Amino acid sequence: MFRFFENLVDPYCPYPEKDTPPQTLWRFMLDYAQPFRRVFWVTGFLSVLVAAVEIALIWVMGWIVDALQGDPAQFWADHGWQMIGLVVFILVLRPAIQGLDVLLLNNTILPNFGTLIRWRAHAHVLRQSVGWFENDFAGRIANRIMQTPPAAGEAVFQVFDAITFSIAYVVGAVVILGQADARLMLPLIAWLVAYAALMRWAIKRVQPASEAASDARSAVTGRVVDSYTNIHSVKMFDQHGRELDFAREAIEDARTTFQAEMRLYTKMDFGLVFLNGLLIVGVVGWAIWLWMQGQASVGAVAAATALTLRLNAMTGWIMWALTTFFRQLGVVAEGMQTIAQPITLPDAPDAVPLRVTRGEIVMEGVRHSYGRAGGGLEQVDLRIAPGEKVGLVGRSGAGKSTLMKLLLRFYAAEGGRILIDGQDIAHVTQASLRAHIGMVQQDSALLHRSVRENLLYGRPDATEDQMRRAAAQAQALEFIPDLQDGKGRRGFDAQVGERGVKLSGGQRQRIALARVILKDAPILLLDEATSALDSEIEAAVQDTLYGMMAGKTVIAIAHRLSTIAHMDRIVVLDRGRIAEEGSHADLLAAGGLYAALWARQSGGFLGDDLEEGAA
Repeated sequence: MFRFFENLVDPYCPYPEKDTPPQTLWRFMLDYAQPFRRVFWVTGFLSVLVAAVEIALIWVMGWIVDALQGDPAQFWADHGWQMIGLVVFILVLRPAIQGLDVLLLNNTILPNFGTLIRWRAHAHVLRQSVGWFENDFAGRIANRIMQTPPAAGEAVFQVFDAITFSIAYVVGAVVILGQADARLMLPLIAWLVAYAALMRWAIKRVQPASEAASDARSAVTGRVVDSYTNIHSVKMFDQHGRELDFAREAIEDARTTFQAEMRLYTKMDFGLVFLNGLLIVGVVGWAIWLWMQGQASVGAVAAATALTLRLNAMTGWIMWALTTFFRQLGVVAEGMQTIAQPITLPDAPDAVPLRVTRGEIVMEGVRHSYGRAGGGLEQVDLRIAPGEKVGLVGRSGAGKSTLMKLLLRFYAAEGGRILIDGQDIAHVTQASLRAHIGMVQQDSALLHRSVRENLLYGRPDATEDQMRRAAAQAQALEFIPDLQDGKGRRGFDAQVGERGVKLSGGQRQRIALARVILKDAPILLLDEATSALDSEIEAAVQDTLYGMMAGKTVIAIAHRLSTIAHMDRIVVLDRGRIAEEGSHADLLAAGGLYAALWARQSGGFLGDDLEEGAA
């Protein structure tokens, strides 16, 4: 039975991805609710039916009180079948209706609605560009992904468990009192007006207060995760106190925003207690007065009293449900600041898969400064022939990494275009572009998974033998068999820790290198690929890299010029422009910037303090 209701809606069902999700709260919620349309209609109907049953039972109680005023000996003869029907209804039909309502709420809606939102939100965020992620805390992004789905689920739950039920209950209460004596409706209606005014006051303030509190909590998560992620720097520079101060500022902001939110609930409770007193005195007192005048039956007084006491008990729950509903909507609205942002770098509408036949790279007037007035690249024109090996040299900030990021389309060039085999990369799918490019970076962070999963990341369909050969080429088999994690997993099954923290820098670099060897892409980008290796391992890995480069188009960034001296051509960047290019020997003979960089190296590294006029 449970499995049937749990599987009524598939939270992973196919859906059309949108580069620009709905930007208003209600449209956002409705968009995610599409797979639940039928379930929501049925649940809403059942919620109204449950309220109608509860109201009917109170009306029946009043009828029983009036029936008991007659001859006890005749009661069963006159009403026996009615009482039997009532017993069957209470023991069979009422539990069936309420049970079906609870199953849909607890087993169909709550587990699946939040899961659907979390799955689709995560899928949307993963499509964002690298630049989008660089502009926010990873912790805050993750926190919004985690807290928005349960908030949305709780909001939907309150709609059916409380709001729909309470509206139907109040309408039913007015009808019941009207049937008993129309005059009893007057104090109830007056109370409803005052109650609605109190709710309007509370709701108007709860959602923004909740959104502010949620945003403050996300800021706390972002700062705390930032400290944990960079724990080596925190310990190395002994900045424990500074990190506490950094977190305390956000924690205090979260406390004060939460205090402001809680003040609203306290004020609301004070007003509610006063209104409930007026409800009891107004409806029950008037019912008793009408009975004293002979204008109302004992059953009418009993029904009015039961309804009033039930409403008195429900009002706090209804108010809390409504404010919870809008408080959770405030959390959703705060989460939308992340999960409803338009994709900053979508594929072009006419994007097609990239076809790499030769590996030629052409840059025409490429310009990119990250939206700033200067920096990055300025009017770069560069052609790299198929299979050519090009070294990229320049001071820090010259534009080397920017060129790599634009080629991978982590950013869209602000001017000019980049062609691969004559195809503008702005008009090919990003997935196909990156599938044809292998890259080894200076800081090769690994996923917090097993060695095997990290190696297969670039080519999931590779065989075990292919994976092991790639590891051997990268000199990684020297240490992988000896790895063991805290749970006893060994070798290729050992977990490497967050960002590969359980491995040394050289070990991480060799696994990253093996991953790219296994990918075997026709275009190879190397960004200080051997900088984390010791001299002996570097020499062996360099031999592997030379073998990898055969038949590939290669761009290699290096501060240690000796590692790229053998390249077919060296391109020197300065202030975002190509200052000079040629072979190692030609550039030395020219006596320009490259020659000056070579002359000023200490231990084979570039001197970043080179005078600006050295060119």
